[in-house]
Amino acid sequence: QVRPVESGGGKVQAGDSLRLSCADPGREFSRYAMGWFRQAPGKEREFVGAITWDGSYAEYANSVKGRFTISRDNAKNMVYLQMNSLTPEDTAVYYCAADPDTKYSSSFHITWHEYDYFGQGTQVTVSS
Repeated sequence: QVRPVESGGGKVQAGDSLRLSCADPGREFSRYAMGWFRQAPGKEREFVGAITWDGSYAEYANSVKGRFTISRDNAKNMVYLQMNSLTPEDTAVYYCAADPDTKYSSSFHITWHEYDYFGQGTQVTVSS
């Protein structure tokens, strides 16, 4: 299967916003929940948030709740991560991935170990 492709990362100042995109070039993941994860240097990959296959429900890590929003457009085979009020603690490589056990499901996992088909990631660097 073709892996997702993340884009939209960059270097920003604290307080700025970024929108990350996750493209599904193989058009294979619209039926599955999609998650966003991040990994900072020297740290384990962590859950940022996830969204059901139909976009009806999303859940977020406490560290980003109220600042980040996940959405998806299955007609365009895209998933997005809108990040507002960024802080230096948000600096990491951000990945999107599919939850393979969630075809047409209203639930999803919140640990990265349950996901598959990670993209190559996009770097987000927030300076103070």
